[in-house]
Amino acid sequence: MAAASCSEEEFISLWRRSSSPQVVASALGISVRNVLGRRRAIEGRRGIRLVCTAPNSPDMKVTIPDNGIRTRVDLENGVVIVGSDKHYWPGVISTAHRAAIKVIKDLKPQMYVCNGDAFDGPTAGRHPRIGWEKPPSVKEELSACQDRMYEIHDAMGGKSLFWNWGNHDIRFNTRLSAEVPTYEGVHGTDLKDHFPTWKFGWSMMINGRTMIKHRYHNGVHATYNNVLKSGTSIITGHLHALQVRPYTDYNGTRYAVDTGTLADPIGPQFTYAEDAPANHRSGFAVLTFHKGKLMPPELCEVVNEQEGLCFFRGSTFTV
Repeated sequence: MAAASCSEEEFISLWRRSSSPQVVASALGISVRNVLGRRRAIEGRRGIRLVCTAPNSPDMKVTIPDNGIRTRVDLENGVVIVGSDKHYWPGVISTAHRAAIKVIKDLKPQMYVCNGDAFDGPTAGRHPRIGWEKPPSVKEELSACQDRMYEIHDAMGGKSLFWNWGNHDIRFNTRLSAEVPTYEGVHGTDLKDHFPTWKFGWSMMINGRTMIKHRYHNGVHATYNNVLKSGTSIITGHLHALQVRPYTDYNGTRYAVDTGTLADPIGPQFTYAEDAPANHRSGFAVLTFHKGKLMPPELCEVVNEQEGLCFFRGSTFTV
């Protein structure tokens, strides 16, 4: 596509497919500076936003601390998808995981946050196996986890991938640090060594007003306590409940979100529950920011695992 023959509609389509000034510049054979100039002109004439998904772009700034604790993000406008408690298992690809891939491709979010417990670690944890069950080995589970996380990586175009530690994830490091401490620092003894395109931390704060972390309070009133006591909007996993809890006071409305689980709630990962009923739902959260403010959070929920049926934004779809 030559620059001279590129209409505004073609430019907008190319931008929205890539969200990258470098990709657009290469496709049109012009400089990045000229691409950004035309982008601003089109935004002004049409009253639209052509958002850039690259970290540290004018639309999004990401600061990763040296101590690996709290990632800070400034995001003026855009979408962040948060999926928690994947508990990936060899040979199992859940409906929620397939739905996440579809929604990522449809929405082209600025960021994807894995909010803990992608790695389950049944043989790396402190609990003994149940009876004579045969849970997957660390090697088998790690391979399955890498396959699924690469599918998210691929859907995101390899960009803006963040992973907050969960209590199951950390089993990998904890077991090794306890039993073979002399191997500290050797490549492969840290879970993040096996996922080099993901940026790890304990939490993420977006625009100073939306906290994303794996867990905070427990119990049936967890989301209420989270939003009340944190003083900010807060997105957590861990409890698998998939729900949104608004809270309004003199400072306005803030939200607590439980992002549910990307696993099948009655999958083989959860045999320890002894087939008891659980208030668990499969799905994930979609966060939209407008002028730096978090809009009412949305949930994509699995309605029927066997049929691959999901519900999102007033419509059903199958994956």
